[in-house]
Amino acid sequence: MPRFLVLTTHESAHRARPMTEWDPADAEAHLECLRALNAELVESGELVEFTPLVAPELAKVVTAGGAAGTVVTDGPFGETKEALAGYQVLDVETEERALEIAARVSAAPGPGGVPLRQHIEVRRVMDLR
Repeated sequence: MPRFLVLTTHESAHRARPMTEWDPADAEAHLECLRALNAELVESGELVEFTPLVAPELAKVVTAGGAAGTVVTDGPFGETKEALAGYQVLDVETEERALEIAARVSAAPGPGGVPLRQHIEVRRVMDLR
């Protein structure tokens, strides 16, 4: 079966503020929605991996420095209005099924229970076997 990478982004420019600023009940409802979806996908055998990521402010940039050694910094980061929030690897029968799952991720509730309608990128994983 083909595998697909489902990328969830946090788009701070025109979407909900960071989850760390949400009402705790709203954050828990959002996470519970995603937990329930992931449990369903584990049960069906379609979820290979799910990984949420910490805020981009905690990321590091690593550059091989040659003779000077490796350089690790906390920036600069490219100008962007989006940051990767997490991803799922799906093993599904069709691209349509991957898109259906991505739509459910996009509809996860945000502040006040309103669906976030996040942009979710779906990319087929290249099979090099």
